[in-house]
Amino acid sequence: MFSKAFRPLLSASTLAILLAGPVSADSVFTPVRDFQGRVSAASSERGAPVYTGSKVTISGEGLIPDQEITLMRGPNVLNADGPLLVDAEGAFSFDLDVDADAATGLQPILVIAENPAAAEVVTLKISPEVPLSGADKFTIANGPVTRGLYQVAYSKASDAVFVTSAVGRPPVKQSALTKLDANTLEQLAQVTPEAAPARENGEDAGLFAVYGVGVDDVNGNVWVTNTRQDTISVYKQSDLSLVRQFAPGSVNHARDVVIDEANGRAYASATRTGNIEVFDTATLEQLAPITITSGERGGAWSAMALDIDPASGILVNVSMSTNELAVIDLKSGDVRVIALPGAKGAAGVAYDAAQGLAFVVSQQSDNVLVVDVAKGEVIHDVAVGAQPLNVTYDAASNAAYIANRGAGTITVVNGQGEILANLDAGNSTNQLRADGQGRIWAVNKARGEDDPTGDNLWRLTPAQ
Repeated sequence: MFSKAFRPLLSASTLAILLAGPVSADSVFTPVRDFQGRVSAASSERGAPVYTGSKVTISGEGLIPDQEITLMRGPNVLNADGPLLVDAEGAFSFDLDVDADAATGLQPILVIAENPAAAEVVTLKISPEVPLSGADKFTIANGPVTRGLYQVAYSKASDAVFVTSAVGRPPVKQSALTKLDANTLEQLAQVTPEAAPARENGEDAGLFAVYGVGVDDVNGNVWVTNTRQDTISVYKQSDLSLVRQFAPGSVNHARDVVIDEANGRAYASATRTGNIEVFDTATLEQLAPITITSGERGGAWSAMALDIDPASGILVNVSMSTNELAVIDLKSGDVRVIALPGAKGAAGVAYDAAQGLAFVVSQQSDNVLVVDVAKGEVIHDVAVGAQPLNVTYDAASNAAYIANRGAGTITVVNGQGEILANLDAGNSTNQLRADGQGRIWAVNKARGEDDPTGDNLWRLTPAQ
């Protein structure tokens, strides 16, 4: 199973006939209903990626008791010993081994139910396993901060790093903006966001939990995204006192915020829309947004990560829903959209102004694409590990640094598509930023309460 010699996936009706054998038409064409329940395919080790040679669990819940389940990959029946029986709670579970020679990528598995009949395709992702390397090229320091780390940004003026954190799903009750000394990694200040107003139906909305972060050294502020309330807020760098809380709804599902200090602008990505919301960093006034339109016919942009080069006035953004890159000339207002063949679930982007390159990472295809922006072409496609989520470019080392959340690694790639290092960064590496001083800052999440390397701030200093 899962060998490289895949055959095309057959239709559900054809498979039903093949499985049923030579029986009457009345027996084969039983009524088919919409598939009920949820089926997933994931590593048998909770939270771990699926690699070749590892164990996988395919499980279902919310199904109909006593339904019979057959699992297929192409023409191969995975549960060869007979159909799986859904238990009285509407669940089933099936373990299998992934072949050592299985192809990496997204593998469709057909789930066929009988009594009553239904069918659904679920996807199993087999990730590339990139070996660790190059740790001797870096000085690495790390230390715990608080639960639920999301993003990090460095302030040259304060010589400090600012880290956001939020725990759980709405209504979020635990969240913090933390300021740490860039040299000792010691906590200097921490603040809990204010409570958000109750929802229209009276439900508790939790805190204005903080997720994305950007620093403004000109005005001495820190900008953060309040994703759960569709907005952003501004704090003072010095003591983390609240400067302004923008109203809910200002930035739809706000993700990233980046600052153009030279021109006094903050840009925030509004996920699930084509908007980059714009703010005046001096007056804290919300301005007209930048709107990106997908080049795909019928495609709807979903703005994810942002990166900016203030000197050239270039802002870049990627769309998770259409797998495209937007290159925005802030001086002229021109917006170019570049297709990203080979990307699935585009999430992170970094811009190298000197070489005119964009580095785009995608969660589902487990790769980084190196894009020649002027030509609008992908020039390198590099497998970097499970679930790459964010990327930053460091001019001092002339390399991109990639946070692979599933693999728990940071992969270093140059503009020629070569892997220079692949570093252990604990579990669930979430986000990272180069600070312009020759260091890279990263944060990761804990896989469980007993994870000693989780919820840490990491500082990578490349050897000279």
